[in-house]
Amino acid sequence: MNQKQTQQSKIMAFGTFDIFHKGHKNFLEQAWRCGDYLIVVIARDKTVKEVKRQLPQNDENIRRQVVIENNLADEVILGSLKNKYEVIRKYQPEVICLGYDQKIFTENLRKKLKKFDLDKTKIVKLKSYQPEKYKSSKLRKTKLDIQLNFS
Repeated sequence: MNQKQTQQSKIMAFGTFDIFHKGHKNFLEQAWRCGDYLIVVIARDKTVKEVKRQLPQNDENIRRQVVIENNLADEVILGSLKNKYEVIRKYQPEVICLGYDQKIFTENLRKKLKKFDLDKTKIVKLKSYQPEKYKSSKLRKTKLDIQLNFS
């Protein structure tokens, strides 16, 4: 990291970002307002499969590229396959932004932060953006329903 980055307030946000939509865009815009330098961590395919019991529609590299192309983050990285908290230890953010519905890997987050000497790191739960309309699981189902109706 260059000196400019270390002087900025780092924010970290996590997500799968499959079928990128307005809810994701809003989430990242909210996160960006919590500091100066936003690092977005993209969930690995293997992790998504473990957590959601299915692979995402788009692989991790495509999902990462879509977030990069939307210019809503200063840095977009893939999460660790071995230790899900490793990126937090490595980047040491001042703020961690969580989605309104993020529960996985968050239950012990405060303990992990303490272990990494990041007691002062703020955890911010961001607001939802039209979740009845913009939620990947609903969009995936809608897309499947449309495909089935045209079969």
